Amino acid sequence: MKLVFLGTSAAQPTENRGLSCICLERDGEILMFDAGEAAQISYMKSGLGWNKKMKMFVTHLHGDHCVGILGLLQTMSMQNRTEILEIFGPNGIEEFIAANIKVLNFGLSFPVLITIIKEGKVFEDKKFSIYTCKANHSITAFSYLFEEKDKPGRFNIDEAKKLGIPEGNLWKELQNGHEIEINGKIIKPEQVLGEKRPGKKIGISGDTMPTKELELFFENCDYLVFDSTFLDEEKQRAQDTCHSTAKQAATIAKNAKVKNLILTHFSARYKDENGHLEEAKKIHSSVITARDLLEIEIR
Repeated sequence: MKLVFLGTSAAQPTENRGLSCICLERDGEILMFDAGEAAQISYMKSGLGWNKKMKMFVTHLHGDHCVGILGLLQTMSMQNRTEILEIFGPNGIEEFIAANIKVLNFGLSFPVLITIIKEGKVFEDKKFSIYTCKANHSITAFSYLFEEKDKPGRFNIDEAKKLGIPEGNLWKELQNGHEIEINGKIIKPEQVLGEKRPGKKIGISGDTMPTKELELFFENCDYLVFDSTFLDEEKQRAQDTCHSTAKQAATIAKNAKVKNLILTHFSARYKDENGHLEEAKKIHSSVITARDLLEIEIR
């Protein structure tokens, strides 16, 4: 599992930063959070692949977070995508996509399913869930939480061999938590698996001011990606535009007992992110500043 940052700029792109887009790749599936203008270019550079299983989660309907959806849809079609694309977003996302497809007059080579989100759980399968919490921005906006379900313990190869279990499908069955039968004897998964491993929690703030609700929402995250549009010397501007400073992001992460903080969504006024990193590290011990095409392995 890894996080891939495709765009880390706020409001407008710079020479080095594209607009907001983050991908979480897990078991060959792509979970994309926002898609600012020209997201398809960074996506192509990432090498993530055009026909993978994919879900897209939109935080809000400001152009630097959603205009890139249209380019992605068109490029995916030109790449002959066939896999369903699921899009989750706030009220208005369906009209935005449908109207633009109609005006631009392009067809799709694959089905698109759109879900309008509210606070709470918006998706769940056997391996993970996605939750939302209202953000505090100038329009309706949501933050997202990816919560992986507990994973089976590590497989003990030596013990499996002692029990006479041939390598192959039977090992896989046990790894997936299923009992098997060998020569009339039932073997349970716990006989060859270690203790369950806790799943990972990853938070994506989108654009927001810091709030107590988000602090609780992101509690104990392994990784938190948070709005850091400004340095704290511009905290009044951050408040006026409903964004956060690096210091505020670090304070939320510290109070929420987040293990690793990743700063993103930097204003174009900043040529580099050194000030953001320095400011946040005074408060939180584990801070990274995102950059375009940065990949972070989730361990």
